[in-house]
Amino acid sequence: MEPRDRLTQHLRDLAGTAAAAADTLGPDIEKAAAMVAETVRRGGTLFFCGNGGSAADAQHLATEYVVRYQRERRAIAAVALTTDTSLLTAASNDYSFEQVFSRQVEALGRPGDLLVLHTTSGKSPNLISAARAARERGVATLALSAKGGGPLAGMVDHCIVIPTDRTDRAQELQMAIQHAICDLIDDETAR
Repeated sequence: MEPRDRLTQHLRDLAGTAAAAADTLGPDIEKAAAMVAETVRRGGTLFFCGNGGSAADAQHLATEYVVRYQRERRAIAAVALTTDTSLLTAASNDYSFEQVFSRQVEALGRPGDLLVLHTTSGKSPNLISAARAARERGVATLALSAKGGGPLAGMVDHCIVIPTDRTDRAQELQMAIQHAICDLIDDETAR
């Protein structure tokens, strides 16, 4: 395959996966948006976490809420649990990497908050541990997953499962879904 064809094929693959997601995930996305909106209305905090590229997505999303997405609006309480290197390394060293997010949920999470877990497999022990800690603290949980959802899908209040086994496509569509939710929240909280 020629380089140009190979490059454009990536976009065609993404478009096909996006179309499949649009055809099947509407009610799931609407429910997720309602969870975020309710948390924001009540003055709760949105917590985001994930590993690798999903950690970067968690940081990106927290920033969209604290700063803004596309329109001027009030700042929204949002925290990426992936950013404090001292905390991450201390928790990993003193406990285990499995507890890097759960320790933060235990310390910061309150009823009325929402923990948003980004994953492409739903199998990461540290996300599963964070979901358990959230349940114990009365914190609502929303996961975005793929590859069938993994064990995490059954441990959270709601899970959007992207219809793909490809990590890159899952991350691309999770971000698109999250941006769509941000757009709704912008409208609701615009100044």
